[in-house]
Amino acid sequence: MKQTILFLCLLFLSCNTKNESQELKNKSLTEQKSDKIKVLNFGTFHFGYTPDANKTEFDEHSDDAQKEIREISKMLAEFKPTIICIENLPKFNDEINKAYQEFLNTPSTLNTNYGESSMIGFDVGRLSNVKKIYGIDNHMGYNYSVGDFIENSPDHENAIDSKTYLQLTNEPFKEYPEMAKREANYDKLSLLEKLKLINEPIHLDYSINTNADKLLYVGIDDGFEGADNAAIFYHRNMKIYSNLNRIPMTKKDRVFIIMGAAHTAFLREFMRRSPKFEMVNTLEYLK
Repeated sequence: MKQTILFLCLLFLSCNTKNESQELKNKSLTEQKSDKIKVLNFGTFHFGYTPDANKTEFDEHSDDAQKEIREISKMLAEFKPTIICIENLPKFNDEINKAYQEFLNTPSTLNTNYGESSMIGFDVGRLSNVKKIYGIDNHMGYNYSVGDFIENSPDHENAIDSKTYLQLTNEPFKEYPEMAKREANYDKLSLLEKLKLINEPIHLDYSINTNADKLLYVGIDDGFEGADNAAIFYHRNMKIYSNLNRIPMTKKDRVFIIMGAAHTAFLREFMRRSPKFEMVNTLEYLK
């Protein structure tokens, strides 16, 4: 009997020790997570001119659009960023910040010269009292259409996997019917609803698939035409992430990034594994 009681006591102490150990581990992970630099990684479509294959029709000069943008900027400014990064080349930072300072002096009219970067980026900066805007983009030559060219060419045959490529092209949300329904109704959505959709995790995955990963299913003979172009787009986004890491910042900083959704999606993947950054839930700020 005494042996049984002793065994139960040891078992209880062992379980209690394990629970305390797990609690300490969880606490340590929480502290580590909270010690990272907070990032609001915000994806959008391009408001003005874009060389992208897909373009959203949007009149950034209309009174209604400007009003919507002002309201969205207020929502995003609730994040209280100290650093703002936009889809622009770092070499134009002086030009960008000159335009930003001019906007701060006359904020009654949104600056449309840099599309969403200046319309939302500048206004969020104004509302948050941010002193400087940083461009983190990098340009590289990239053929978005190589997969379609191979699939539609009478002289070439896709030697890898036409079925998957065409599904990703024609039915990208086949496994997500609710998302497919929202996407089909995209043009009728308000600006806020469009941005909510774009920043859904499933939609961000789609942005990587449609801009890069679906090219991994196309190639001529034993070639890697699709993969080679996908690699360029991956490389571009790696350089964008490197540009982000060039910016001096401390753990007290809060970083707001506004870029095209495909870049947002790639940055999400890099930061998700980063010991440096912790992303907040973008959708929590779009209400």
